[in-house]
Amino acid sequence: MPRDSSATKARLLDAAFTEFAAYGIAGARVDRIAESAGANKRLIYAYFGNKEQLFDEVLRRAMTAGAESVPFDVEDLPGYAGAIFDHLVARPDLMRLRLWKLLERPSATGLEPDAFRRKAGEVADAQQRGELAQGMEPADLLTMVLAAAQAWFWAAEDVGPEEITQSWSPQRLALHRSAVVEAARRMSEPKAAGE
Repeated sequence: MPRDSSATKARLLDAAFTEFAAYGIAGARVDRIAESAGANKRLIYAYFGNKEQLFDEVLRRAMTAGAESVPFDVEDLPGYAGAIFDHLVARPDLMRLRLWKLLERPSATGLEPDAFRRKAGEVADAQQRGELAQGMEPADLLTMVLAAAQAWFWAAEDVGPEEITQSWSPQRLALHRSAVVEAARRMSEPKAAGE
């Protein structure tokens, strides 16, 4: 029976996501990834090159899935912030993966800078049309909206991301989500004349 390389790659990427989110690049072990995926570890090198390239592919895949799950909507930045919050509640391991990227590969680039520039360009256009607040640079406004969506996951110092979504009541999550949406609304809403 011929091997299904795409299925093996997918299993390796899923296992690598879990491993990298838990241990980062330095702490991740290729042996554990291969064992978890039910694959030979040599396939990791054959398919992805090395551990850093595997991490980059895992991150690219996660960012692409996130962009597909939470499409950018410049006309509704508060709704976009709320959708990001919901996505992170459903996948708290994404925050850990992102932190490892910032700590261990801060200069590595991928889709992120291009996507951010595109979104900031859309914000700039909306500001020019008077549809968004003009008090901040477009990139700064976008950064603040993204930060608001992620703030609850960074600020809960006494618990990990998984514990937030597992132990917080639906009411508490709803309260935090509404605060995220309100913060994004206040930052992005254009001022009325005379304000």
